[in-house]
Amino acid sequence: MNEVLEKQALAVKETAIGENGNGSRTMVPTATLPIAKQVSNEDIIAEERQLAASEGEVGRRYVGLRGYLRIFQVSRVIGMLSLYLYLDQYDIHHGQQLKQAKGRMQNAERLTRMAVYGEKLYSARLWFLHLLMLLLRRFFIGSEANKELNQEKQAVWLKDQLIKLGPTFIKIGQSMGTRADLLPLPFVVALGELQDKVPPFPNEIAFARIEKDLGLKINEVYAEFELEPVAAASLGQVYRARLHTGEEVAVKVQRPNLEAVIKGDIGILRSVAKFAERFPQLNENADWSGMLREFDVTIHEEMDYEAEGRNAETFRDHFKNWSNIHVPKIYWNATTSKVLTMEFIHGTKVTDLEEQSRLGIAPEKVNRLLIKTYLKQLLEDGFFHADPHPGNLLVMADGRVAFFDFGMVGRITPQLQAKMIDAFFHVVGKDPGGIAQDLIELDFLKPGTRHDVIKPVVEKMFQFHFNLKLKDVNFKELTYDLADVMYDYPFRLPSNFTYIMRALMTLEGIGIITDPEFNFFETAKPFAKEFMLRREGKDFRKMFVSKLMGRDDGGKIDWDRTWKLAKMAFKTVLNTSA
Repeated sequence: MNEVLEKQALAVKETAIGENGNGSRTMVPTATLPIAKQVSNEDIIAEERQLAASEGEVGRRYVGLRGYLRIFQVSRVIGMLSLYLYLDQYDIHHGQQLKQAKGRMQNAERLTRMAVYGEKLYSARLWFLHLLMLLLRRFFIGSEANKELNQEKQAVWLKDQLIKLGPTFIKIGQSMGTRADLLPLPFVVALGELQDKVPPFPNEIAFARIEKDLGLKINEVYAEFELEPVAAASLGQVYRARLHTGEEVAVKVQRPNLEAVIKGDIGILRSVAKFAERFPQLNENADWSGMLREFDVTIHEEMDYEAEGRNAETFRDHFKNWSNIHVPKIYWNATTSKVLTMEFIHGTKVTDLEEQSRLGIAPEKVNRLLIKTYLKQLLEDGFFHADPHPGNLLVMADGRVAFFDFGMVGRITPQLQAKMIDAFFHVVGKDPGGIAQDLIELDFLKPGTRHDVIKPVVEKMFQFHFNLKLKDVNFKELTYDLADVMYDYPFRLPSNFTYIMRALMTLEGIGIITDPEFNFFETAKPFAKEFMLRREGKDFRKMFVSKLMGRDDGGKIDWDRTWKLAKMAFKTVLNTSA
């Protein structure tokens, strides 16, 4: 495994084991808690006033002068990160500027002498700008000798700033921390810590929220409670507890006044995205406004713990016939939109290879099971767990894999599923023409890109990388290799792929640790074939029966696709029998 992937894998593993012991501390009787003894009307009113005051203090950061200060703080962090990433790849940017300047000069020479003088003046300005960028790069990034050390300092600074900015930006940082293809490795390592290493909020606020939302004293609902959170995340924190009926449960409590925080921050980010739209070059490689809309919808879903409980039950229903997948039970009598009580799962992290070996569980089998579950979610169910980081996946003692934290889920339309299936098999089949058409249909190209030039671009992109195993790929080197292509024919990440890419990138990180020989496409290929045959066969039967019965929806049977499906089924049967 090369050095970059070793460090990335270590970062994922450190993040995974950063949680507090999977419920190893002692629980205390809830009747002994000070808040349980506050039973008079005056005590309860004082408790609710204290909760309202603490939440009100959070909301005031978006009003008046504090609101302007908040905008400045957010803009500063975004600006510094943008500048840093620009300087990190400045050689590529400068090369593109020189290429454009050369073309402008050639056009000027065909016009007038004044046009040539104007271009020379432009070249002089470009030279002074180049000197300024070199000075800034030297200051922020440093020389090759100390570049990595400076990157580590910048990454820690960014992580600390995101924590200070609060839940919205911690959540954004978590997404950024999975993008080893876009960010320098020290940033991936530092932002990976945001999955679990977020400062908790005081127990007094958490317990008051539980009592207010459930309408009962904490000792009336839970017999025992652990006083330190098992995990503190961006939107809430989780405690271990025990019900009076004896069941061990996890109690998830939302952070104070999260609604006002998210609303205020989304407003600020919307203004930043609107400002970025004035500069088309900033929007060529990503649909920022679309991604923000998707983030807004998803994070509001994640804030609703009742919706999270329903998502868990939907996921359980989809996997009800899979004996090796477990989803925690939801206790609805102790669940509201801001408090969630569910079965507590004991197990080991999917990245803890030593413990799995001790239990006689093969990590590579766990990894392949994860891949199979995600292919089912993406290609069959159209409903997927969008945050599969190691803190949300446990391997139980009997070998089952437990999924939890269903606040962030994604949904895929049947039309998008069909396109994704086509794209998968074009990649597996090493078909550049098919991949090019998939990129067009999936909206991965910026508006206005000529479709007739995409095939040679895709051929260039995949020329050296089709046959590499994941352990042999250096994502940063690949990004630099393709930089000229990306500038000439910019690709963009469609907003509806934001969480799909996040999930797949996270699974990649897990795969690197659990199986050094891991190759995503080779691992996924047989499962994808199985799901494709099942799905496409079902659609074909429905359409064929409609034709026989004289029902016509206006379309014809695609006999070419049917023939390919039949050949794939025949090969699959042969491989299975062999």
